[in-house]
Amino acid sequence: MTELRWLDRPGEQGVTWGVPWPRGAVERGAPFALSDADGREVPVQSWVTATWPDGSVKWSAHAIGARPECSEYRLEPGRAPAASATTVTVAREGGVLTVGTGVVTWRIEEAGGTLARSISRGDREIARDVRLVSLRQAEPTPDEGGPVAREQVTGVVERVTVEQDGPVRAVVRLEGRHGDWLPFTVRLYFYAGAEDVRIMHTFVWDGDPDRDFLAGVGLRADVVMRDELHDRHVRLAGDGGFLTEAVRGLTGLRLDPGESVRKAQVAGRPCGEIDPEVGNRLHLIPAWNDYTLDQGSADGFTLRKRTAEGHAWVTIPSGARSAGYGYVGGVSGGLGFGLRDFWRLHPTRLDIRNAAADLATATVWLWSPSAPAMDLRFYHDGMGQDTFAEQLEGLEITYEDYEPGFGDARGVARTHELTLRALDATPASEDLAACAAAMNEPGLLVATPERMREAGVFGVWELPDPSTPAHARIEDRLDFLFDLYVREREQRRWYGFWDYGDVMHTYDPDRHTWRYDVGGYAWDNSELSPDLWLWMQYLRTGRSDVFRFAEAMTRHTGEVDVYHLGRWKGLGSRHNVQHWGCSCKQLRISNAAYRRFYYYLTADERTGDLMDELSVPEETFTVIDPQRKVRQDVYTPDPAALSVGLGTDWGSLAAAWLTRWERYGDERARDRLLGTMAGIGALPQGFLTGEARFNLETGRFDASSDKISVSHLSSLFGLPEICAELIALDLGVPGFERAWLDYCRLYLATPEQQEAEVGRRLSGISLIQAHSRLTAYAAARTDDAALAAWAWRKFTFDEGDQLNKNQLQRQENWELTLVDGPEVLSPLREAPFVSTNGAAQYGLAAIHNLALIGKHLAEH
Repeated sequence: MTELRWLDRPGEQGVTWGVPWPRGAVERGAPFALSDADGREVPVQSWVTATWPDGSVKWSAHAIGARPECSEYRLEPGRAPAASATTVTVAREGGVLTVGTGVVTWRIEEAGGTLARSISRGDREIARDVRLVSLRQAEPTPDEGGPVAREQVTGVVERVTVEQDGPVRAVVRLEGRHGDWLPFTVRLYFYAGAEDVRIMHTFVWDGDPDRDFLAGVGLRADVVMRDELHDRHVRLAGDGGFLTEAVRGLTGLRLDPGESVRKAQVAGRPCGEIDPEVGNRLHLIPAWNDYTLDQGSADGFTLRKRTAEGHAWVTIPSGARSAGYGYVGGVSGGLGFGLRDFWRLHPTRLDIRNAAADLATATVWLWSPSAPAMDLRFYHDGMGQDTFAEQLEGLEITYEDYEPGFGDARGVARTHELTLRALDATPASEDLAACAAAMNEPGLLVATPERMREAGVFGVWELPDPSTPAHARIEDRLDFLFDLYVREREQRRWYGFWDYGDVMHTYDPDRHTWRYDVGGYAWDNSELSPDLWLWMQYLRTGRSDVFRFAEAMTRHTGEVDVYHLGRWKGLGSRHNVQHWGCSCKQLRISNAAYRRFYYYLTADERTGDLMDELSVPEETFTVIDPQRKVRQDVYTPDPAALSVGLGTDWGSLAAAWLTRWERYGDERARDRLLGTMAGIGALPQGFLTGEARFNLETGRFDASSDKISVSHLSSLFGLPEICAELIALDLGVPGFERAWLDYCRLYLATPEQQEAEVGRRLSGISLIQAHSRLTAYAAARTDDAALAAWAWRKFTFDEGDQLNKNQLQRQENWELTLVDGPEVLSPLREAPFVSTNGAAQYGLAAIHNLALIGKHLAEH
C-alpha cells in the first residue's frame, strides 16, 4: 500500500499522477484500488508507464475524477478498483466525437476549423465553435508604429485520436495547422464529474524568420448569452481578486434600483424586480459590449472596455499580475476560461467581445495582438564569422559558438495549458478565485520521498540528514542555491513567452546582472544539468516549490531549446543569447534524462511526446558532427562508423534507449543499450577512450580503439546518473561496471596513480568538485574509506582545478549582498560567486556524495 498526499493543493476537478514501485513488487496487469483517509473507496483509472527488466511494474499512472477535497489517499495494488457512479463516456458517430463527463458534454468534429463544435451542460448549450486563431504579418512591427497588414487564420484540425476513453479519464488529441504553417497538437483532458476541461496546446515554429511574424495566437470560443443585459456578467482576474461587472450596470446610478438589486448584480445573482424609476430607463444605460485585459509584461496589465466597435475604449484601473482567468455569461450559465502562468508567459491577453449580443466571444491570447509581432530573427549579423577559425575566435571572446544559418528558430516549440469550464450560473467571487488557483497550481497527488526512495528509482539519492554540523552545512547550501534561483527569477524577471522556465548561465559582477547579452553566457539551455539538480532535490525533499520550479524548466527546455521538426529534429541548442542561437546542436540538450522525472511523476502525455521524438536517437548523429570545428582528424558522418562521445553523447543515447525500453518494452532500444554497454566494457580503456565509432545498422561500437581522451564535460550531462541506474539494474553486461569504476577512480586520481594504471597522466581534468561524485561512487561500490575521504576532500577544497576555477569551493561564506543606488535598475540582492554551472554541479555532487559516502563526512 502507498500513502499519497497533495503536493500543494487538492485537484478538485480530477487529477492524474504517477507512483513508483520496487522491482518485483507489482506484476504487470495487476489492478489498483484507491481509498481516502476515511477508508471510502474511490474510483480510480490506472495504467502502466514503465516496467523493470523483469517485467514487473516500475511506474504506474492513476487518475481520479472530480470529488470533494480529501487530504490523503491510499493506493493498493492487487485489488480491483471501485466502480464509478459518474463516468467519462466517449462515442463516435458520423464524424463527430461526443465526450461527456457526467456534467458537461463536448462535441468534437474529426476534422475542420474547430476543436469543439459545442459545449453543453445538461441540455443547455454553453459555448460553441471552440477554435484556434492566429495573426500573421509579413514584416516586423515598425519601431515607431504604423500600419502593417495582418492575416487572420483559423486553425484547421486534420486528425483526432482518442488516447484514453474512461471510465474516469479521457484524453483526446487533435493535430492540425494554424493555416499553412505552425503545426499544432492539442490535448483535451476530461475527468468524471468535472465541469472543467484542461487543454494543452503545443505549436512548432516553422516559419521563415525574415518573412513570418506571428502577431497573435489564441484560443477562442463563442458563448451563448440568454439573460437580460443586467443579468449578464463579466469577470476578469486581477492581482488577487476580479473585475466584477455587469454588461449593463445597475450600481452607481443617479437613481437607486434598490439595495437587493445592487447586491444581487454584484454577486452575480438574478437582479429580480427593479424599481420602475430605474426599470423604465434601462435602455438609457450603456451596455458594455467588449472587454480586454492585456498583460504586456510581468509587471503590469491594462484593462479597458467599450460599448461597441467604432467607439472609444474606456480605461479601467489596472494592476500588476493577472491570474489569467475570466468568465462571461449570465445567471443562467456561462464560460470560465484561462491560461496557466498568464503573467509569467507575457505578452498575453484576455478578450471578451459582443457580451451584449446573442453570442459573446471569449479569446485567450497566448501572444497578445497588442504586443509587437513575434520576431525570431537572429540577433546579430555574424560580424564576419564565416569560417570555423573566425568562429572559434568568437568563441574565445564571447563564448558564443556562431555559424551562419544555425541560429534558426525553425523547429522549436512552446506548450501552454489552458482551461474551459462550463458553468450553470455566474460563480461567486471566491469560487472564481478557486478556479484561477486550481488552474495555476493544478492539484497533484504524490508519494512521500521515503516511499519513492524505497522504490529504488532515479539512481543515487537519499533523504536530507542534517544530523551533524557538516551535513547540515551542505543541506543549508543546497537550500541557499535553490532559494537564490527563485529570487533571481523574480528580481531579474526571467519571464516571457519564450523565456519562462529557463535560467541564465553566468553572472556579471561588474554590471550586477547576469550576462544576458554576452554570447554563450546568457540563457542556460540545460548546460551542466540544472534540470537534474532540481529534480533530484525535489525527490529527496518533496518540496512543492522545488517541483514547480523544475516543472517550469522541463516545460521550457524540452520545447524551446529543442528542435521538433526540420534538419535538426531531435537535437537541442547549446546556451546562447537566444535559446536557438548556438550552432552546437546536440543530443545532450534534448536529453531524455531531463524529461523522465516529470513524465513519470505526472504521466504527462506531452512530455511523453518529447521522449518519443527520441525513439531512434542514434540517427541524429548522421545529421551533424558536434566536433566539426575542433577535430584534428578527418571525419564525415558515416552510418557504419558514427563518431559518438562516450560522455555527453552516449549518456544521452543511453537515457533515451533505457526510457524507450522501460516505457514500451522496445527490444531494439534494449539491444542497442546493452550492446553499447558491452562495447564500452570491451574497449581496452573503457570510458577513458572518450569516443567510439558506432554502426547504425548493427547498433554496436567498434571496440578496437586503445586511445585515451578525457573531457571535463563528459560526466556533467547525466552520465553518472544514468550509469548508476544501469549498474543498479544488474543487466549482466560484462565489463561495463569495471569500465565505469575505472573512470570514476582515475579522473581525480593523482597523476602518479593515473600514469601507473594507464601509462600516462590524464589531461583535460577540470571541474573538480563536480567530479567528486564519481570518486564517491567508486568508493561506495568498493567500500573504500580512503577513496571516500579523497572524494570529500575534492568536494570541499579547490585543488588543481586550473581550467575552470570553482567559485563555490573558494567562497567561504555564502551570503547575499545588497546592491542599491543609481548604478542598478532597482535594488537587488546578489551572489556574484554563483554561476549555473557551479550551482547545478554543486547540487548534484552534494546529493550524490551525501547518499554514497555521507557516513564518512564527519570523519573527514
